[in-house]
Amino acid sequence: MNDQLFGRSGSSRTSRASGGASARIYTDLRDRIVRLELPPDTTLDRSELAVQYDVSQSPVREAMLRLEQDGLIKSFPQSRTVITRIDVSRIREEHFLRVAVETEVVRQLAESADPVIVTKLKGLLRLQEALVGDVEQADLFKQLDEAFHEALFEGVDQVNLHRHIVARSGHLARVRTLDLPKKGKMRAVLEGHKAIVDAIAAGDATAAAEGMCRHLSGTIERLPGLRDERPECFS
Repeated sequence: MNDQLFGRSGSSRTSRASGGASARIYTDLRDRIVRLELPPDTTLDRSELAVQYDVSQSPVREAMLRLEQDGLIKSFPQSRTVITRIDVSRIREEHFLRVAVETEVVRQLAESADPVIVTKLKGLLRLQEALVGDVEQADLFKQLDEAFHEALFEGVDQVNLHRHIVARSGHLARVRTLDLPKKGKMRAVLEGHKAIVDAIAAGDATAAAEGMCRHLSGTIERLPGLRDERPECFS
């Protein structure tokens, strides 16, 4: 019996270790794809990735399955796995989802106008403001942008929903990567965040929702120009 118990315990530990490795690989690969470090049409080799991450092929396979569910890669049986091009129809779906959910999030935050949440949001704005105009800090600015939106969801106790939306917004995230280095984009993002926080602090739910809608629509409005500049990234 003890051998059986030990066997099950060992198997459980192995499963947890594999799951942890898979999550780590998924997160890293997704980040590299979204930042366009791994651009569309790049071929991913499972064996090479296993060596790169110093793991067996099993967690790599699990991570790639998740990326395929997110629409960021496509596997061709007995052939190859490639990073997908940015799909405009997916962008519009992802944008619709974000607007629908995040306008409701800020509406609820404004209705409560919790000063603790407002203070946290203003702290993130100060960090962002220090980076405005410095294109070399675009990646850090983007991380702070993501932290700002995550903090909004935390404020209404919906962190898991935020994770779900992030996982389903990979195409939109890649477009934002193309858009962020544009002149004036950092300032526009910051001003959008400020308007949202001011409305939340004032308890104005309508202004908060309208501000979020405007904030999330900027990249979509510039989409035609981005496609013209980087046609190789789009399907």
